[in-house]
Amino acid sequence: MSTTALRVRRVRGKGAGLGLLAWLLGIAFFLPIAWMALTSFHSETDAATNPPSFAAALTLDGYREFFGAGGGASPWPALINSTVASVASTLLVLLLAFPAAYALSINRVRKWTDVLFFFLSTKMLPAVAGLLPIYLFAKNAGMLDNIWLLVILYTSMNLPIAVWMMQSFLAEIPVAVIEAARVDGARLPTVLARVVAPIALPGIAATALICFIFSWNELLFARVLTGVVAETAPVFLTGFITSQGLFLAKVCAASLVISLPVLAAGFAAQDKLVQGLSLGAVK
Repeated sequence: MSTTALRVRRVRGKGAGLGLLAWLLGIAFFLPIAWMALTSFHSETDAATNPPSFAAALTLDGYREFFGAGGGASPWPALINSTVASVASTLLVLLLAFPAAYALSINRVRKWTDVLFFFLSTKMLPAVAGLLPIYLFAKNAGMLDNIWLLVILYTSMNLPIAVWMMQSFLAEIPVAVIEAARVDGARLPTVLARVVAPIALPGIAATALICFIFSWNELLFARVLTGVVAETAPVFLTGFITSQGLFLAKVCAASLVISLPVLAAGFAAQDKLVQGLSLGAVK
């Protein structure tokens, strides 16, 4: 057998090994989600057995109790609050991050690298360190248990990451396209809306999805700054862990339902997400 054929076999064997490893890692990450989904269809008695029973009877009691069939609280206000806070903050982040990223990537301002480092440095402070000052500010301003306070917080928390991501995406846009639009008489708003935005749409979608996920999953500030009116879905989920015990089947059902919007958004935008993440990956 020739040396070239041996090299081809080694490369193919290496590729098959990496593919098998990727499948094993994917299955390992998927197993907890599959186990949570299966447990959500069990009764509380079957869900609490140790070792777990795979052949237990399936039921929708966990989902019925989650949606208030047993006389419990309805999850719809919390789900609506999470939707409002996540969607509104994501739209605000995109509205603010897009022109900022344009100024830092295409029409670069002076010391733009220092500006990017400043944005990154704002994420170095632990969230719990700023919890007390924000709580005192919200209390004195009368904004406790207010959904718009969470919108402002989520916008400020996600804005640095969004600027970093979109700056990387916009840096890949050919400058000649923008210069041609300027020669044709297009002003800055027109350039941003009709030239830059369509080209950077995959990157914008990837940024929006990540900001939405971060906002939807945030628990610390929502737990401390909200009560009943502005309670979000993660805070509502923690209410199932009580001193009377852990209702495992209902918690799994609630976790699956609360995860569905993020999974649906990721599935719907998967093509744009892959294109966007790969757009800024190679310089």
